[in-house]
Amino acid sequence: MTITGSDEDRLLRTLPVAGGRTPVLHRAGHQVHPAHRLGELVPGRPPGITGHQWSTASREGYDLVVCAADTGRVRAAVEIGPAAPAGSPAQRVERMKATVAAAAGLPVLRVESPTLRPADHGRRLVEYVLDARGYAAATAADPEGPAPIGFREILGRLPDGRTGYVNDLGALARAAAVEAYVSRRLVDPLVRGLHVRWADGPAEGWSWVEVRPDRCLVERVTVREHRFSCGIDPAWLAEDLAAVAIGERLRDLDGAAPRLVSRDALRAEIVALQARRDDLVGGFAFDHLLAE
Repeated sequence: MTITGSDEDRLLRTLPVAGGRTPVLHRAGHQVHPAHRLGELVPGRPPGITGHQWSTASREGYDLVVCAADTGRVRAAVEIGPAAPAGSPAQRVERMKATVAAAAGLPVLRVESPTLRPADHGRRLVEYVLDARGYAAATAADPEGPAPIGFREILGRLPDGRTGYVNDLGALARAAAVEAYVSRRLVDPLVRGLHVRWADGPAEGWSWVEVRPDRCLVERVTVREHRFSCGIDPAWLAEDLAAVAIGERLRDLDGAAPRLVSRDALRAEIVALQARRDDLVGGFAFDHLLAE
């Protein structure tokens, strides 16, 4: 499924092979290009943007750029990495970058994680999102028929022979946790998690696994869709990506001492999240975690 444009995307460049950099991926009617600066995607300062905003933001980059395969028109920019510290100069620059991208009509998918990196996870993420979008377009709900099965809800045979969700990005991490438990590197084989979506805000996913009694390895991922749709619930995607991050950290479990969180501290944070259920789209659906 090709990501459709709008009148606003006339401000965006065409990137058949920008600067001699060939696409890293061809998928579902799209080309995916490597890193570009915002100024390479937007040919000039958009209306309403100050000179300072433009000069600052235009130098900032995106990790991957999705273009229409037939025209080369930029359709989305993707970035993966840790969130800038609150109140920091980096956060102010990120805000200017987001403002300029919005003024130019540039769709952006931003994944914030202290563990996930574009070199290791960017290509798979973009493949997954383009496939999810294509599936959603092909199975659009019939108002008079049953609701279609969502992309993330498709059941099939997993690599280990079990039946499960074949489009669970965290499946390999969950299998790795079982292996680590069998080898006595974990005290519990289950990767647990939750996901929420803030009203008028980003989606957030948590995953954790108990490494030692009362001590957990915890990962959190934030997914921000700006003029973009992932094709699946972004909160569910955020939880799956948090599980992927758990899998990455399990690789180094025997190296430097991992930073662990007590079960009480984790529970307190879940309680605090539960208390804000009115700020969440659909409320808080994970009360059962507090009964464990």
